[in-house]
Amino acid sequence: MTTRRGALGAIGAGLLAAGAARADDWRPTSRFPDPALRVLDPRFEKYRIGIAGVERLATGLNWSEGPVWFGDTRMLLFSDIQNDRIMKWDEETRRLSVFRKPANHSNGLARDRQGRLLTCEHATHRVTRTEHDGSITVLIDQFEGKPLNSPNDIVCRSDGSIWFTDPAFGPNLLEGMPAPQLPGSVYRLDPETRQATLVAADLKGPNGLAFSPDERILYVVEARATPNRLIQAYEVSADGRNVSNRRVHFDCGAGTADGMKVDVGGNIWCGWGMSEALDGVAVIAPDGKHIGHVRLPERCANVAFGGANRNRLFMASARSIYALYVNTQGVAGR
Repeated sequence: MTTRRGALGAIGAGLLAAGAARADDWRPTSRFPDPALRVLDPRFEKYRIGIAGVERLATGLNWSEGPVWFGDTRMLLFSDIQNDRIMKWDEETRRLSVFRKPANHSNGLARDRQGRLLTCEHATHRVTRTEHDGSITVLIDQFEGKPLNSPNDIVCRSDGSIWFTDPAFGPNLLEGMPAPQLPGSVYRLDPETRQATLVAADLKGPNGLAFSPDERILYVVEARATPNRLIQAYEVSADGRNVSNRRVHFDCGAGTADGMKVDVGGNIWCGWGMSEALDGVAVIAPDGKHIGHVRLPERCANVAFGGANRNRLFMASARSIYALYVNTQGVAGR
């Protein structure tokens, strides 16, 4: 498959020319279709909803991350990393409240197949599960006798296995983090035995990860690759336990890829940024082409699909949470 490059170039110049607003003076659009949705390829046109615009649901945060939707309670949970808390946004009341504090500087969040909250914790170098009664179970905090670095992002596969990235970086507020004893890797945690296996190594800063709709491909953001950040793709074995045949799916060029989700059509919706021209969400087609961009006034770290029809895109950004209705759905259970 041909590698595509999302360099600043014409794409970045076009986005900048459209007049990206700064976060401190952001206002919802009064024009539709929302000019924040940039069509870079005709295939993206069908994902825009004519009367849907970007909304800001909450602000005043300090690096929001890891959004995850709880449809049964109509709430969005997300990490407010530097403030050391997990926040809750209620869809019915539109109120923002603290779900958990302290939260051990949590980052990536997900749900397992029983609906329990999975959490990547930087400060404790572990992955935990919140049980239905509210108690917390430590799923993993070391591998082969060595402590994990800083679990970053997490996803639960349909077989119940838990996959997470563990780069050797964490939030800036954490002073005195120990020197990493493990290389940046992707791990798989067996749902029955809780045994971890290393599924992808030799990655410079593994960050966001997501499966294709059929779970035959695993996408991983390589956030410290040089000269440009990359989205790597792996083939997943038939038994869902290993990956192979690594290839570059997308060269991020001047952009910064972060957390991501995949819709039912196989498109990657990825938190993006590094400048006013690039801040927002990049939409990358299954063939590796950057087909669309949701422009935001600040860098976006991660996204989640939610709402009653799984067609509301929640975007966790540096200081704020944004939302947008789109004409596609997130994959059920992810």
